[in-house]
Amino acid sequence: MEPVLYHGEPNGASLTVLAALAETGLDLHCKRLDLLAGARHRLPGITEPIALDLGIEGEGPVLVAGGEAMTESVFLAQYFDELAGGCGLQPSDPYSHWEMLMWCRQITERLSPAAAMLGNLASSQSEIAAIPARDFVHVAAAIVSDDLRERWLALRDGDISPAQVADSQTKVDQAAQRCEDKLTDGRAFLMGAFSIADLVTYSWLAGMELVRPEAFAETPLTRAWLARVAVRPCILAALAMATVPEPLTTWAPGPEINRWG
Repeated sequence: MEPVLYHGEPNGASLTVLAALAETGLDLHCKRLDLLAGARHRLPGITEPIALDLGIEGEGPVLVAGGEAMTESVFLAQYFDELAGGCGLQPSDPYSHWEMLMWCRQITERLSPAAAMLGNLASSQSEIAAIPARDFVHVAAAIVSDDLRERWLALRDGDISPAQVADSQTKVDQAAQRCEDKLTDGRAFLMGAFSIADLVTYSWLAGMELVRPEAFAETPLTRAWLARVAVRPCILAALAMATVPEPLTTWAPGPEINRWG
């Protein structure tokens, strides 16, 4: 059976992976999932609970290859880069490679939960709340990850504290400033050369320009960097796969928040 990449609209983790796929030029079968219908938890041929417990990245993309479910957008981007023979998405210098991975880790564990929280409140909470109770029971029951199921329930019930919102806003502000600080030496991209760090950061931060514009009020270098990444062919190719007018406003329950404090 040929590998299949299951993904949502090109935003967040799905944008990272779709853009990495486009950058590497690999030809994989891609199948869009309706994430807010719970489709990610009913993947054909995947029945083992350990394979279905994919909640670390929330409703992130899944590559099914050889009967294995492979997850985590940064890891999948690395996999694509290496499968294609190395397309320059990862620095070859050991220290620079470590630096990129550490950057990506903080983005996925600190920014992405915050962006997902704010994005869901802005766009998808009402859609989740509108799911009829009889249907939502089946959606929730299919989610093996307890943490992810709780995030679905919290959004449906509106059980989001003001402290969570404020914490998420702070983390988005800090991410924009962190990019600003990184770019002060005149580099065009976060690691110098374009890399997975740019893909993953753009994928979670770009949508925040609409949701949290205050974060970018005093970060001109970050805004210029976002504009440069936005016109990269791989980003344009990924966004062209959208089935909605503005994919950067399309969110689904994301990673567990506050794992980095």
